[in-house]
Amino acid sequence: MNFSHTLLMMSSEGEQSPVSMLIFFGLMIVVFYFFMIRPQVKKQKELAKFRNELAKGDKIVTTGGIYGKVAEIKEQYLVVDIGDNVKIKIDKNAVIKDASDLAQQR
Repeated sequence: MNFSHTLLMMSSEGEQSPVSMLIFFGLMIVVFYFFMIRPQVKKQKELAKFRNELAKGDKIVTTGGIYGKVAEIKEQYLVVDIGDNVKIKIDKNAVIKDASDLAQQR
């Protein structure tokens, strides 16, 4: 029984089994979990791990697109050297990528 046939069965005016509807909705929930929710949670965990493992000297990219090198690490923020001894203080949650990975992709 294919997916389109199942949809046609559900939309027909004939009598429907409540068990088949529950199975259909259960399968939909499983599909949403494995294709949408689970990958997003995995990505969030990897990003949190990356932010916690930042070290002095790491090259980073912020959410605003600023490239820099970590100069100092505190509990909630980082001091980032963005060039010519210009340092800015940013929140740890603003770090999205490791800039050394970006150089390899180009």
